[in-house]
Amino acid sequence: MNTRLSQLLADLEQDTSADVANAFAGLVVDYFAATRTGDGRVSTASTPSEIAARFDEPLPQSSRPVAEVIARLERDVLADCNRLMHPRSMGHQVSAPLPAAVWTEALTGALNQSGAVWEMSPVGTIIETQVVRWMCELAGYGPGAGGTFTSGGTEATFAGLLAARQAALPDAWTQGVGANPPVVICGEHAHYGVARAVGELGIGTGNTVVVPSREHRMDVDALERTIGELVRNRRAIMAVVATAGSTATGSFDDLDAIGRVCEAQGLWLHVDGAHGASALLSSRHRGRVAGIARARSIAWDPHKLMLMPLTASVVLVREERDLEAAFSQHAPYLFHAREGERAWDQGVRSFTCSRRIDALKVWVAIQRYGALALGSLYDHLCATAQALFDMLETRPDFRVLHAPESNILCFRYVGTRHRPDAELDALNLELRTRYNLGGDGWITSTVLGGRRVLRVTMMNPRTTSADLARVVDGLSRLGADLEPR
Repeated sequence: MNTRLSQLLADLEQDTSADVANAFAGLVVDYFAATRTGDGRVSTASTPSEIAARFDEPLPQSSRPVAEVIARLERDVLADCNRLMHPRSMGHQVSAPLPAAVWTEALTGALNQSGAVWEMSPVGTIIETQVVRWMCELAGYGPGAGGTFTSGGTEATFAGLLAARQAALPDAWTQGVGANPPVVICGEHAHYGVARAVGELGIGTGNTVVVPSREHRMDVDALERTIGELVRNRRAIMAVVATAGSTATGSFDDLDAIGRVCEAQGLWLHVDGAHGASALLSSRHRGRVAGIARARSIAWDPHKLMLMPLTASVVLVREERDLEAAFSQHAPYLFHAREGERAWDQGVRSFTCSRRIDALKVWVAIQRYGALALGSLYDHLCATAQALFDMLETRPDFRVLHAPESNILCFRYVGTRHRPDAELDALNLELRTRYNLGGDGWITSTVLGGRRVLRVTMMNPRTTSADLARVVDGLSRLGADLEPR
């Protein structure tokens, strides 16, 4: 045995020790302690080139002490990462994750089970099936329902629409979609993942039909007119996609009304509930997803409002066989289900083969905290957005664009209200950039109704009314400084 291999084997054994585990875990514990109090910066002030220079080095050829690696993680990595557990982190739809789920990630990595096949993950595939069943029950699906974990909401929507394509074009897997593919209908505030899925499925993004919105929700009357026009023009419709919790405003389409329209026309309804389907856990907000059981497929991201670490997403289908039909392939070296038996292998209903058991952290979190507590977390995050709305309503230097339906709120700095809209567009964009660079808070920006606006997403249960006031006051002061004199 050569010297390098001997050293590697020794290092492997050393790294299984409690001392090394505690060193890595200590980084996480220190990160939790340093960020959740609200002290320090929320995000980095470094430029991309400055961070890139730190890591611009030749490929390491030899081992180094684990203490040096730990020190470098602390010095070069943690220092400039976004601190999502900071109570004034109000940016994108990425959670301040639940600690029990965070710790489960190490166990998931150590076990390294591939959930595509039962024999490769005898327990993990069962746990994934159980978690999916719980989620199907919450959605109001019956015993024939099922689904699988995915890499994110975009893949979940892709899988749901793949099942819709299989139902509409049973030969598409082998023959393609042909010269006159069906269309997919969605609202104007649908996530870009819908158009991406349509393109990936070979339907062509030009065959996406966009329905206008009314108060940031799909206009159901316009949907009916659109369907009628397509039918008159003899255009086949593959699916209608409704949104439960839009990215821009967190708004919910009327799923019950849309579902009734789809049922009357015999159309596949997919609900992109990546953000908002977690309302199913809430006694207070569950009504916002009333009618979701009318959908044939649902995308749902526990890594959003169930506060799981990335990634944890699912696609649910009312009839599990629809999803299995979408992925029907012959692989006798992997899949061994007997005729007439349900396949525990997730690979028969999943896009991926090598796949983590991401369901494990969701299962642990539910065991640790309980579904009722997770529903309360959802309510709390929505209440925090409402508190910010109430606060901004009293401020003459801001204008809110909508009442929050979930944990997302868009608003606009207007200052003295004497600036033309074009100037305010530029001012709000610069305000967001300067504010985030300052480090005291972190928000995002979007375009709503053709105007540049500020946007916040409440993803941290530690955010208090004092934090909200500090963000608003900080934006106000900076906005006044940026206004031309």
